[in-house]
Amino acid sequence: MKTPLVEMDGDEMTRILWRQIKEELLEPYIALKTEYYDLGLPRREETGDQVTIDAAQATRKYGVAVKCATITPNAQRVEEYKLSQMWKSPNGTIRAILDGTVFRAPIMVRGINPVVKNWEKPITIARHAFGDVYRATEYRVASPGRAELVFTAEDGTECRQTIQDFDSPGVLQGQFNLDRSIASFARSCFQYALDTKQDLWFATKDTISKQYDHTFKDLFAEIFEREYRAKFEACGITYFYTLIDDAVARVIRSRGGFIWACKNYDGDVMSDMVSTAFGSLAMMTSVLVSPEGNYEYEAAHGTVTQHYYRHLRGEEVSTNPMATLFAWTGALAKRGELDGISQLTAFAQKLERAAIDTIESGVMTGDLVGLWEGEAPAQKVTGLEFLRAIRARL
Repeated sequence: MKTPLVEMDGDEMTRILWRQIKEELLEPYIALKTEYYDLGLPRREETGDQVTIDAAQATRKYGVAVKCATITPNAQRVEEYKLSQMWKSPNGTIRAILDGTVFRAPIMVRGINPVVKNWEKPITIARHAFGDVYRATEYRVASPGRAELVFTAEDGTECRQTIQDFDSPGVLQGQFNLDRSIASFARSCFQYALDTKQDLWFATKDTISKQYDHTFKDLFAEIFEREYRAKFEACGITYFYTLIDDAVARVIRSRGGFIWACKNYDGDVMSDMVSTAFGSLAMMTSVLVSPEGNYEYEAAHGTVTQHYYRHLRGEEVSTNPMATLFAWTGALAKRGELDGISQLTAFAQKLERAAIDTIESGVMTGDLVGLWEGEAPAQKVTGLEFLRAIRARL
């Protein structure tokens, strides 16, 4: 390796898998160069979350990062980890700094068929990675009163609208987005569709959100007509917009093989739905692509808390490391591509093939056993045993 990867360590069971993947499948074969950032919750508390900001800035410097799953604390986690505050989502912080679009696609293997029987090809979720609920300001209303939305322009002009006259306690939330980020999201989706020769769908709820969501719809339409329609027609692919509830019905009835672009929260939820329907949350790749050409690869799932608690009790757990492993292989392949190291890219591709072949041979973690329809009998193994089976095949 020439240029280091930005390595962002994480929490709980995925943190353990992270170390095992490095020890079993990376360090024996690669002179691994990384710039390490510990994004585990204790370190975020210790640094006032500065470590998350530093990791994002390092990604802008080096261009490629790989991230382990991390805890986004709720009230229970604040008490459990003795936190000084309820720190924001590390993913939200990183995405706010990098901007861009998250592309998530299922890892498909023979012998595990989608729950939706007519899905024949992968469905890629393109998720906007800036703003919305992940950078929202929230307020707990404790008593009756008036809530207002106020915008003060640079020249001092003020626009004020009443949100709600509260006659009892409640909650408030204010969220935002930027035209330039939405435009970057649109261009990323259009270009990815051209690169992969797949149709692109986009969906929001513009009938209800007549300013916020409608802005997304309008910017997508303007950019498509001005910059991409001719390219799409030449490529033989299509773009269309529909409401999010109509999109859900269309997706379920489809055969797959397209890109589904979603706003930030919609993409969060729908990528979990799609990955589960294709097999498991641990069987989905995820990469953030920024407008500047930076890449952050991560697992699309959480820290597998229940497995971690069982691990702490000394029990053997069968945790699926595929998404975390594919975060590493994606980052290594991109690093090899950008640095002109073909051997590094080839190694990453062979490692992915070995992982898929291991499952197709019947060796898998517990989350996949109940889904298995292959010819070979399913053999349930622990996460570490699965990694070692991959290494033997590699």
